[in-house]
Amino acid sequence: MDRYPSIADHGLVGDLQTAALVSSQGVVDWLTAPRFDSPTVFAALLDHDRGGYFLFAPESRNVTCKQLYYPDTAVLVTRFMSPDGVGEVFDCMPPDRTGTPTDRHVLLRGVRAVRGTVHFTLECRPRFDYARATHHLDLQDRTATFRAPNGTACLQSTFPLQQDGNDARGAVTLRPGEVAAAVFTVGGPDGDPPPPVTPGLAMEQFWDVVDFWQRWVRHSSYRGRWPGMVHRSAITLKLLTYAPTGAPVAAATMGLPEQIGGERNWDYRYTWVRDGSLSVRALLDLGFDEEAAQFTRWMEDRLQAREGVDGEPLQIMYRVDGDPTLPEEVLPHFEGYRGSYPVRVGNAAADQLQLDIYGEALYALSEGREVTMQGSYHGWKNIARTLDWLADSWDRPDEGVWETRGGRKDFTFSRVMAWVAFDRGLRLAREHSRPADAPRWTAARDAILEQVMERGWNEKEQALVQHYGSDVLDASLLLIPRVGFLAPRTVSWLSTLDAMERRLVSDSLVYRYDPAASPDGLRGAEGTFSLCTFLYVDALARAGRIRPARYAFEKMQTYANHVGLFAEEIGPSGEQLGNFPQAFTHLSLIMAATTLDGALDQQRD
Repeated sequence: MDRYPSIADHGLVGDLQTAALVSSQGVVDWLTAPRFDSPTVFAALLDHDRGGYFLFAPESRNVTCKQLYYPDTAVLVTRFMSPDGVGEVFDCMPPDRTGTPTDRHVLLRGVRAVRGTVHFTLECRPRFDYARATHHLDLQDRTATFRAPNGTACLQSTFPLQQDGNDARGAVTLRPGEVAAAVFTVGGPDGDPPPPVTPGLAMEQFWDVVDFWQRWVRHSSYRGRWPGMVHRSAITLKLLTYAPTGAPVAAATMGLPEQIGGERNWDYRYTWVRDGSLSVRALLDLGFDEEAAQFTRWMEDRLQAREGVDGEPLQIMYRVDGDPTLPEEVLPHFEGYRGSYPVRVGNAAADQLQLDIYGEALYALSEGREVTMQGSYHGWKNIARTLDWLADSWDRPDEGVWETRGGRKDFTFSRVMAWVAFDRGLRLAREHSRPADAPRWTAARDAILEQVMERGWNEKEQALVQHYGSDVLDASLLLIPRVGFLAPRTVSWLSTLDAMERRLVSDSLVYRYDPAASPDGLRGAEGTFSLCTFLYVDALARAGRIRPARYAFEKMQTYANHVGLFAEEIGPSGEQLGNFPQAFTHLSLIMAATTLDGALDQQRD
């Protein structure tokens, strides 16, 4: 067992309320419960010695490990090949089908010998509450119950378990075709253990989970050129969405570094207005209307609650249930992934001012009207009230879309998305005959366009730049043609795209911006942003640059991990960095694929 496997050396399983990471060595080194944003049960990924893990793998050291997903599912299969035999571990979590929050979550781990004789070993070492809580063990033959002051978990296996301090371990030898299983259950009524597990019951549950995911994928309307990667991205988005509310988290993890050994280690287990809003169009393009409608309703609820900081209608992120409270703290006892410290829980960026979120919210609500009909009258009044507020508030410095901590500036992207807010609000009012202060909103929209083109334009670069008065390029502006601020083939946009290619693109990979040229208040550097690379592909395709768009898209697939997942960034040597897997990257992959498919179809015609 490696102390710290690479970030990319993992697959993701989940039950639509929480998720676990499983390394290719058969180690569960990340699990939170009962929700994505809850304290950890296993967190060896952030501290090998203190974090806790669940290993289930062959004993042999001379093993080749391979990992794959069972086709069109979130069931992970890890294969171990050695001279003595070939074995498999399958991991899954029975998905939530009720839409009701629950404290009980099940991780099903089965093992099977395929060839020869395989000796499997099991180690289960939970560490509750970010390893801050102690627990004691009650062991009865094949059932181990871990009891902590603020949590209970139960491990049941088809073979005997032994006590190892306050943890459990076991071993089983299998011959070809034989199956064993271990079921790890967190929470539940009074911590009562579930019914005893048998190999037959484990296989029934396994096939039930397979059927759930394959039925869900069959609802996809995607018929393009890249069904494998698009459907894997769709499954990943689904895995990262909290079923009771429809709110997607930005990533399953916290604290994974954007630079190994650096301080850019954030908690991404929350719902960003930006990320979730852009997912609506991606989901609709694939035919997942209910998922798109559910998030649209969640967004409407946030506008109604008006829980933003300092009187703002919105804040940039929330917990999955809509709670706006996300205090940030450091976990001093965790050493961090390969020494990347500090490890933070919570996210202080929730208190930032980011005016772009209003454009993203209105973008989602306007796109979501396809599946939520016209919306309620009271819902519209909340939208109108928000736009009335924005008409007085858009022309202010803010922290910007990338949550920099270097002070507020007049960010161009924030102004662009404020334009989107008014543009989509006017469109909704007109299409659905809703009462609106159309003259005021129109005046604000037009003033923003004029201001951006005058103050956001840099003559030297012949491009729109990150913030007024600078010459720094910013990849967030790659969204401009998608949202309609500028047409994708106008001279000013093509010139901006050319400037980004000179400054931000490296072998088709795209940096967000240059921190050295635009200090963001943090030490260290970062890799290229995978989200931005897919936005670049989207923009190239819209600009009619089909050949480089397709080549960049295909090259980007070589940076996916072995099961098709992407973290936030790509490092200098092609390694994945940052929280994993990142929902924003996968939704932008879908966006790029559908845009590129359309462009290629038109080219063929």
